[in-house]
Amino acid sequence: MGYRIPEEKIEEVRKTADIVEVINEYVQLKKQGRNYIGLCPFHGEKTPSFSVSPDKQLYHCFGCGAGGNVFSFLMELEGLSFVESVVKLGEKTNVELPSVRADQKKSNEHSAIEAAHELAMKFYHHILLKTDMGTVGLDYLQKRGFTKEMIDHFQMGFAPNHWDSLTSLLEKRGFNLKGLEKAGLLSVREFDGKVFDRFRNRIMFPIWDRQGNVIAFGGRIIDDGKPKYLNSPETVLFNKSRTLYGIHIARPSIRKLNQAVLFEGYIDVISAWGAGVSNGIATLGTALTEEQAKIIRRNAETVIICYDSDEAGIQATSRAASILVQAGCYVKVALLPEGQDPDDYIQAHGGEQFKRDIIDGSLTLMSFKMQYLRRGKNLLDEGERMRYIEEVLNEISDLPRAVERDHYLRQVASEFSLSLEALKQEQYRIYREKRNKGGQQQQPNGSKARSFVEVKKRGFEQKKLLPAFHNAERILLAYMMKDAEIAATIQEKVGGAFNIDEYHAIVAHLFAYYGEGYEPNPSFFIERLQDEKLRRIATEVAMLDIREELSDQELDDYINKIETYPKWVEIEQKEKQKKEAEKRNDVLAAAQIAMEIIKMKKELKR
Repeated sequence: MGYRIPEEKIEEVRKTADIVEVINEYVQLKKQGRNYIGLCPFHGEKTPSFSVSPDKQLYHCFGCGAGGNVFSFLMELEGLSFVESVVKLGEKTNVELPSVRADQKKSNEHSAIEAAHELAMKFYHHILLKTDMGTVGLDYLQKRGFTKEMIDHFQMGFAPNHWDSLTSLLEKRGFNLKGLEKAGLLSVREFDGKVFDRFRNRIMFPIWDRQGNVIAFGGRIIDDGKPKYLNSPETVLFNKSRTLYGIHIARPSIRKLNQAVLFEGYIDVISAWGAGVSNGIATLGTALTEEQAKIIRRNAETVIICYDSDEAGIQATSRAASILVQAGCYVKVALLPEGQDPDDYIQAHGGEQFKRDIIDGSLTLMSFKMQYLRRGKNLLDEGERMRYIEEVLNEISDLPRAVERDHYLRQVASEFSLSLEALKQEQYRIYREKRNKGGQQQQPNGSKARSFVEVKKRGFEQKKLLPAFHNAERILLAYMMKDAEIAATIQEKVGGAFNIDEYHAIVAHLFAYYGEGYEPNPSFFIERLQDEKLRRIATEVAMLDIREELSDQELDDYINKIETYPKWVEIEQKEKQKKEAEKRNDVLAAAQIAMEIIKMKKELKR
């Protein structure tokens, strides 16, 4: 985009867009003191190291170092340019940006696809509920147990069995029909190039992005036609690997319960919602991806997988569980009777029983694995029994917590009348074998998943162990970003002579920033830094928890540490020279250097 937004408008957007509200749409944030914490959306982690400051309007991850303000968050997370991030937040906060023309906000193609999907959703929903053409679809849904409330909540619709119902509507509204073929709403006949409806004689399920915009459709045939399910192709709006059906609808419930229920398809989500399970989401005809797992983990800690009970469903459950565990989720599995999917079970037994016996009665992941490993084995046969026990011990050895390992070892010992001590020894042998092969580098005592304390150590204990001069420079820089008078004092007494190169560079930018007449504003200052590394360091420093006031004595102490550091470096070099002289048995040289060291230290103490 080759245009600029007036600085006063950027500032208006920044002041209006609260960083906590914006980030909370992507990350589940919890209040902790003056700040909010959550799982970093920029790298995989299992415990929160991502902090957001409402006072400073900044965020920082103490794990990967990501940091910045509300604009840089959208730029990094969604791959937007700076101007695009301002435009997006301006639309969200209703700040008019007169210099940005409508055709510059998004490409015409992008806007047309969005508008066409929104119109198609309303059209299909109207056909289903208000026309004779939709009667066959409505009858089908009602027989399947879908209520009016469910249909309205998920904006379900019906594509009539006509070649040009939607095509004609879109043409009347002035859409470029050939362009909408790429959006997956329409198709083109090969022999004559004529455009026609892609979806016909199907129950239509709108698919939304995380913000609730319609980006695709899924269609379920109501007769014996093929394919049974037809989804939109991937487009500039729709990427299956990054989309979870119903996430924008389920998010409030997911966050309230800190738990999501993962289904295989949209019909299961809708049926479960009718049964009282309001935190259900689904993948879209593909296996769960790492990106989808990260999205889930940002919103909830616990995930209940509720897939079909056939062999394919069991295999898919196992794969999804592994991906979710790697993303830091606590995984449970809801087992259905063999041959049934969630919708079948609800139809047969009712929503209340589904919620009570299937969802609330879900198994821990280890219990699910133990049941799965038993399948097809005759445990009365000694050989098969021993193989089962070996497989279970192999899984137990991967458990991160000692309490879990002990629980399941005792369970196996009790079931097969085995010595608990013998099982522990065998389990540890398997663990050692895995470690030696490089398969499991983590200790079985829980270090596989770092605790919150450990993450905090990585972020904060490191700062406590910093040299005094380094800590002094960090603290002074934090004060300088929030107080122009302190910055002026530092400029007068020290200039830019900070010992850490990055701090030296940031201080130079800060002096220039104040020199241009700007008021203290860490968020705005950091945004002006072009270097990504400096921006991250400045954000981390700005997020330091410092006192409101800096006394003259503290200021002098910090300045003294900065000014004397080069001398201490020189003394350290002298100490090395002294040791080298002592190794050479050069007593005279060692004594002379020792006298120089004493003299230098006395000068520093004056």
